[in-house]
Amino acid sequence: MQERLIELVNENALKELRTILKDMNEVDIAQLFENIDRENIVKIFRLMPKEQAAEVFAYLSAETQQLIVETITDKEIAVILDELFLDDTVDFIDEMPANVVKRVLKNASPETRKYINTFLQYADDTAGSVMTIEFVDLRKEMTVAEAFSHIRKTGIDKETIYTCYVTDKNRRLEGIVSVRKLLLSKDEELIGNIMKSNVIYLTTSDDQEVVGNMFSKYGLISIPVVDSETRLVGIVTIDDALEIIKQEATEDFEKMAAMTPSEKPYLKTGVFELAKHRILWLLILMISATFTGGIMKGYEDVLSSMIVLSVFIPMLMDTGGNAGSQSATLIIRGLALNEIQTRDWYKVALKELCVALVAGSVLAVVNYFRIILFNMGSSQIAVVVSLSVLFTVVMAKVVGSMLPILANKIKIDPAIMASPLITTIVDALALFVYFSFSRALLGI
Repeated sequence: MQERLIELVNENALKELRTILKDMNEVDIAQLFENIDRENIVKIFRLMPKEQAAEVFAYLSAETQQLIVETITDKEIAVILDELFLDDTVDFIDEMPANVVKRVLKNASPETRKYINTFLQYADDTAGSVMTIEFVDLRKEMTVAEAFSHIRKTGIDKETIYTCYVTDKNRRLEGIVSVRKLLLSKDEELIGNIMKSNVIYLTTSDDQEVVGNMFSKYGLISIPVVDSETRLVGIVTIDDALEIIKQEATEDFEKMAAMTPSEKPYLKTGVFELAKHRILWLLILMISATFTGGIMKGYEDVLSSMIVLSVFIPMLMDTGGNAGSQSATLIIRGLALNEIQTRDWYKVALKELCVALVAGSVLAVVNYFRIILFNMGSSQIAVVVSLSVLFTVVMAKVVGSMLPILANKIKIDPAIMASPLITTIVDALALFVYFSFSRALLGI
């Protein structure tokens, strides 16, 4: 379908294109905009009705949004702002340069401008910065019939009406009621009698990672956001929560790969910017490898008197790195999903120690017979290498499980303590153990 649409764009078949776009999903249309030439973007954008254009605009990349705003008229900007939900407007403005923001605010209504300025005061990546104010609020003194009348009157401009929020005269959150509950209740029933008063809510200062965790934990489609006095100021909806979860997962993956997180798509990020995000950690890991080199230099006499020992160093270091990475990955995931708490460190350490002893013993035995069967060294060397494997796996798994918990304790993202850093630490420990056993058991 996308290929056919691109063909129509290139052929300038605007009439046929308008007919097809009218029945398409806004997400699919936004994808089309990312695949056509810049000179065609505004032309195709103007083909759509204003409501559809605004919906598509919310799903476009910041680069495409900027191009459109810089090209269209002030009147067209005002129409887009009028149709966009406020949280989408704020997200869009947050990505724009100052000259674009100035033009957008100039064409916004006074009320919209006031709300935008309020939202921009919230710190980035908090519940306050991602919430929307388009929700339905009710009073507990209302009857079900009055509630439906209020929903019909105000719901047309709201982002969601599936859950309604009950507030008092000072806008303090008192409860929630679903439209399903309203439909199944009698018209004369009071909202206060059917509302749920035990409400799950967020505060404006909650980090967006907390937002994502709340949606994952409770399976909600929206969560209210309150200020320090529990006054309802907005809600976070499931579509924004999914975007947050995706961002947090991407950020964790990048940190686990020893890269500084980037918000831009890979293909739209320049070479130097990509290098900048990677080089700092590469430098840190390279310099930290000095410890490994120092250990090898300290045991230079061991290596020079029995060269065959050097054959097993890559295997030993790889095994330790892999073992540590396995533990670190599981613990980082457990911490992210709140399955593991910092106070559980001793349970984790004990469990990983037991796992390491089992796994390390199996690897040690297999490794011993591998060296003997393939005539890779004497039985004494096989014993040294096998014991080193066992101790390396034990150390790697304990270190790999404890470092993320330590990071979490001191308020550092546990994802930083992932494969590259743990591998560097374990490599040094593995060499120390290996050479110590070699010197003690081989009499070198």
